[in-house]
Amino acid sequence: MKTNNPKTINEHFDLKYGKVGTATRTDFEQNAEIYLIAELVREKRKEAKMTQQQLADKLNVKRTYISKIERAVGDIRISTLRRIVEEGLGGTLQINVKL
Repeated sequence: MKTNNPKTINEHFDLKYGKVGTATRTDFEQNAEIYLIAELVREKRKEAKMTQQQLADKLNVKRTYISKIERAVGDIRISTLRRIVEEGLGGTLQINVKL
């Protein structure tokens, strides 16, 4: 039974983006993951008291590239994310894959 007054976040997502496994829900979930990565990069850069320019200089990329990543514009390659996390921010990138 469909309800217009969802009681959980998953019910809300089901109503707004479709059930898990549908194309619209998958698209939403992928965009949410990209946004989460963007927010984590921005937060950790600020915690390190670095500007976008300082991080870009450290990685030998343009500041606008860091800005695009932090705004979740487009996709980010895993190799690029690894460089940002490890070389730029001094962290460790761990990826968990479930099949």
